[in-house]
Amino acid sequence: MSAPSPTSPTSPADGLRFAFGTLTVLPVRVTRWDRPAARAGMLCAPLAGLVVGGTAAAAGLLLLFLGAGAPLAAVATVAVPAALTRGLHLDGLADTADGLGSAKPAEDALRIMKQSDIGPFGVLTLVLVLLAQVAALTQAYGGSWARGALAAVASAVAARLALTLAARTGVPPARPEGLGAAVAGAVPVAGALAVALAVTGAAAAGGAFLGAYDAVRTVLAVVLAVVAAELLLRRCVRRFGGITGDVFGGLAETAATTALVVVSLG
Repeated sequence: MSAPSPTSPTSPADGLRFAFGTLTVLPVRVTRWDRPAARAGMLCAPLAGLVVGGTAAAAGLLLLFLGAGAPLAAVATVAVPAALTRGLHLDGLADTADGLGSAKPAEDALRIMKQSDIGPFGVLTLVLVLLAQVAALTQAYGGSWARGALAAVASAVAARLALTLAARTGVPPARPEGLGAAVAGAVPVAGALAVALAVTGAAAAGGAFLGAYDAVRTVLAVVLAVVAAELLLRRCVRRFGGITGDVFGGLAETAATTALVVVSLG
């Protein structure tokens, strides 16, 4: 069977396979790696976040049902997304921190990010981010089981929305190879904004089940998560000349952590 043409149309299934096959460890076979498939896949990224967040929330709620306290439920909720991504987003966050923290030129910083070990900036960033995520979820679960579940889902979806926006037209890759190069600039700006509006509307609807205040807070969590990721994205583009797969991981964890903190407040 011949490979699809780079200009051949993609089906919704192609986009879903690309999103779940590249952003999760779920047994989904990616059948197309061309630009149309990358575009469709990154537009579907928040759907992968919905599945990851729903699974994380289910793990936390199960522990609460079995009598575990909010801290243990929070740890389980943080562990599930890490497991479902093989820790790649956390690894990307650590590598991005090492690259940004180094005083080296862009080319040397990118080489540092490709090394298998994690430097002091990466270790410190990982510790602080994971502590913040567990603390925020503990606070959310302490408020109610529903708020904790909402926080888990909203943060995972916001994290993948940040990836959709980072893959928009005009954002260059830092390297000619890798996931960053495969998806950089693949998503039209109009498409990325449409997905952002859809996710924001869904966040409002999800929060509305807990009340008007939670609806506003959940929307604010998504918006601020995207803003935090955008700030990091711009810093990385200036520092490295573009984005890489590691930067995508850093963006996802930054957005997720911001969303969790905002949902836990109040």
